[in-house]
Amino acid sequence: MKKTKNKFSLKKEYKKSWNYLKESKKFIWIVIGLFLTFVLIGFFIPVPEIISKQILEFIKEILGKTESMSQGQLIKFIFLNNIQSSFLGMVFGVFLGIFPVISAIANGYLLGFVANFAIQDGGIFSLWRIFPHGIFELPAVFISFALGLRIGASLLNRKKFRKFNENFISCLKVFVLIVIPLLIIAAIIEGTLIFLGA
Repeated sequence: MKKTKNKFSLKKEYKKSWNYLKESKKFIWIVIGLFLTFVLIGFFIPVPEIISKQILEFIKEILGKTESMSQGQLIKFIFLNNIQSSFLGMVFGVFLGIFPVISAIANGYLLGFVANFAIQDGGIFSLWRIFPHGIFELPAVFISFALGLRIGASLLNRKKFRKFNENFISCLKVFVLIVIPLLIIAAIIEGTLIFLGA
């Protein structure tokens, strides 16, 4: 009798995840397109004062939570916050991809608003304080939302619906092997920069 080779190979799974990610590139571009469009809208189009105040209150609330945190606590807080929003953005894609689309729009708009506010408050060079925070975080978020969109799209396609379980498991593997490491690096960078007052 021949022995079946069911040995787990991290290298093999990682390669499969990258290939699956390459196959998902059109969904990644859709998410990036939506995100950037709403970054521009948030940056250039003024919002009513009542909405502006609510956004600023939301930002102040987050800053208030993190104010007295140590570097380690900041890193943990940022990582848990990012992993929660990224995971939900992916998993809730089962509702026809609506949630990841809304999340991409909301995140893009918020970034545009914050960038505009930062320039008004501290000039154009204040944007350099924002950019390092997103180098690893944004790709992780884009991937998560794109996977959620792909899950939602598979439910609209009868042929792909049959492979839904296979698709969903592949998305989870990409999340664990690619998204989580990116979010860990992002949290370390962001937490350190905030702690050092950058």
